[in-house]
This record gives sequence, C-alpha cells and structure tokens, in this order.
Amino acid sequence: MDFSDIEARGLVLLGCGRMGSALLEGWLAQGLSPGAVHVIEPRPSDWLQAQGVKINGALPANPSAVLIAVKPQMMGDALPALKAIPAGAGAGSAPVFISIAAGTSIAAFEGVLGSDTVIVRAMPNTPAAVGRGISALVGNALADEAALALAEGLLAAVGQTVRLEHEGQMDAVTALSGSGPAYVFHLIEAMAAAGEAEGLAPDLAMKLAVATVAGAGHLAETSDEAPARLRENVTSPGGTTAAALEHLMDESQGLRPLLRRAVGAAAARARELSQ
Repeated sequence: MDFSDIEARGLVLLGCGRMGSALLEGWLAQGLSPGAVHVIEPRPSDWLQAQGVKINGALPANPSAVLIAVKPQMMGDALPALKAIPAGAGAGSAPVFISIAAGTSIAAFEGVLGSDTVIVRAMPNTPAAVGRGISALVGNALADEAALALAEGLLAAVGQTVRLEHEGQMDAVTALSGSGPAYVFHLIEAMAAAGEAEGLAPDLAMKLAVATVAGAGHLAETSDEAPARLRENVTSPGGTTAAALEHLMDESQGLRPLLRRAVGAAAARARELSQ
C-alpha cells in the first residue's frame, strides 16, 4: 500500500485492542512510519507503548483516515473525541472515517460526526490476528472510489477484503464471516470429542481435529476446485467418508439445515442490535 498521504497527514486509530493491535502491527510491518499514527486508547498495552506511535496526544487537524476500532458499547464515550476532526475538509481531502465496530450503522456515525462525513463501514473477523481475516466493506454516499480503496488498503494488512452492494448485507456478513470463526472452533471441539468417543486420547484427538480443519480450509482457499468437488475427491462410494456424510448431508437434520438455522439466528440478532 502507498502510505504517502497518510505519512503526510497522519492516521488516527481509535481503540487498540486485539483488532486494532493486529491492524497496527500490519501497517507497521508494511512500512508505515510509527510517527504518522495517532492512537486513542485509555489503557495502552506495553506492546502498544513500545511501537513508537503517538498515544493519547493532540490529533492531526486533517488526517488521511480515522479508523474506529472500539467495541459498540464503548462507542458513545469514544466518538466525541473525534468531533474535533473536521469532516468536510474540501473535495478530495476529507478524512475517511472507517468503522470496524459491529452493529453500528453508517447513519449512527453520520448522526454524531455529521452528514458531510466520508464513512466506510467494515466487518473484519478474528483470523485477522494472524493475517488471515476477511473484511467486508460498504461506504456512505460520500465514499468515492478513492475512499473505498484507502479503506481496503488499510484492512488488507490483516487479510482479504470484499465490497458489499449495500449496507443491508452487513447483517448477513456479521452472521457468516464475523461470527463464523466461532462455528469453526466449535466444529473442532465436536470433531475432537467424537474422536475421543472412538478411543483416542483427548490431546491426540484435538491435534488431529485442529490440523484437519486448518489443512482443509487452506486447501479450499488455494485449490482451483470448488469445495463440493474437493469433498467428492475424498469420498469413495461405500467408504468411511460416505458413511459419515450420510448423516452430515441429511436434508432435514444434517449440517446444512443446522447451519442455515444458526446463521439465520445470528443475522436476526445482528438486525436487532443495529436498530
């Protein structure tokens, strides 16, 4: 990513917990000067204080970007700190406000920061901590191609990015990829427990389950073949995999209808929380 505009104008990071720290680590690793980063964090970690960034000091008058990485319940107390930053600094030079806070709509930010604010809302997920996340983005009416590209560049420091057609899709993203890592972690737990039930020691069953899910995910991500084809490649007619899939692919009680209900419940809850 080209950091020249950020180096000249600065970048504000509001909140530096796990996700904020992962992003900051990625930016610094890509060559962003620590002095260009202004962090607002009431409880800075030892790691943050050792990075050379500016912490809880005066903010730049017209930063290139402001990334909001606080939890939704902290938003009311945190956002007033950003009001001193002018939203409309002139065509092509207004700061881009990027939110990765779940459940907080673009309209909510416009209500606090002003309707003339360039806002991009994003939903990353926890694999960002190891640079393997994926973030979905959508901007308000003032977010042009340059604003979206800037947001994508910053979020690409922790993984892949995708753009949404409209903000209404964000609840589905929250339910699928935002909450999705928890589903996979529980799958690992369930696989390990099933292995134990068949006679494996707990630590061995867990090691096999973790490596299997990690390896299969990497294969699905890097292969030219669709997941359905990869599944078929592992499944011999009348074999052990086919016996298991008979249960997992049951149309009424298998994995697909179960996940449909689970993701649907998460999306419904996301809609409730965003009201």
